[in-house]
Amino acid sequence: MMTRKARGDTLLADDEREELMLTRRGSPSPSPEDRSELHASLAMDEKEVAATPAAPMSAKDTWNFALLVVLYLLQGVPVGLAFGSIPFLLKAKMSYTQIGVFSLAHYPYSMKFLWSPIVDAVYNKDIGRRKSWIVPIQLLTGFMFLWLGTNIDDWMSQDQIAVGTLTAVFFVLIFFSATQDIAVDGWALTLLSKDNVSYASTAQTIGLNSGYFLSFTVFLAFNSPAFSNKYFRTEPLDYGLVPLGGYLKFWSMIYFAITLWLVFLKKEERSHLDENDIDIKSVYKIILKIIRLPHMKSYMLVLLMAKVGFIANSAVTALKLLEKGFSKEDLALAVLIDFPFQIIFGYYAVRWSSGARPLKP
Repeated sequence: MMTRKARGDTLLADDEREELMLTRRGSPSPSPEDRSELHASLAMDEKEVAATPAAPMSAKDTWNFALLVVLYLLQGVPVGLAFGSIPFLLKAKMSYTQIGVFSLAHYPYSMKFLWSPIVDAVYNKDIGRRKSWIVPIQLLTGFMFLWLGTNIDDWMSQDQIAVGTLTAVFFVLIFFSATQDIAVDGWALTLLSKDNVSYASTAQTIGLNSGYFLSFTVFLAFNSPAFSNKYFRTEPLDYGLVPLGGYLKFWSMIYFAITLWLVFLKKEERSHLDENDIDIKSVYKIILKIIRLPHMKSYMLVLLMAKVGFIANSAVTALKLLEKGFSKEDLALAVLIDFPFQIIFGYYAVRWSSGARPLKP
């Protein structure tokens, strides 16, 4: 959707363009002549876009791109903890059933479309459409990290882990992260110029993966007594360099610092989108209309099937390796092999999938 926004109306999907043309003409159904004209128009648009050289990123867009990376990185921190580190740290005390219960904390990221229209439609005009959500969400996350950092080491040291409490706390954190993701995705459409808005997905790939990497690979390594003793200490100790509570408190300070910078130093510029306010009910109707488009049905089928071949590996393999004696720090370091490829191929995936035929790769 961001890529199409960047190209304006020139690359609207066939069904969207057809609907617009018919609306303008007042025709109830497309005639063969209309369809021929439509397809010819689309073909010309595709050739024009292909022949247009990519615009260099301005200094303003470069700084805004960096801001997007930072905002997406902040989202990746709680995601890396909930999806990676916490299950690893609890594996010795929890069964797979309990870990399955904890995985319920992941669900807000998959269900965020349910409340995304509210984030789009409700905001304070003085603060800005996106900052109205990003600022309070980051403040709440910062305070929650601070509170959690004070208590979580005691929770984790207990023989019987309160799985329900831990799941509820991280469910709220992931809910905040998912809500922030909605607002940041929307801001990216206006934060970057029209020619460079497709780089928003690159910022998301880099930021989210970096935050996940820090909260999973890097944190597990420095939290491990074996890794800390092997590489950083002359005398071995029975705890790592970075405790979970201290890690959470550190990120709470980062959240507060970035939020204060957004409040006092970053102004959200009004765009033409802010001039066309629509109510929440209308947004839900638009979403339903988009879901019914033929191209969206195909896209949803692709997304539905894309993870089938990988989900068992990503969800269970690492935990099974731990069960068989593989150390947490070695498993965390093994992710270092994967991380650069995620960044590199994430960038090239954006470039290769931009254009008239995004599914060709």
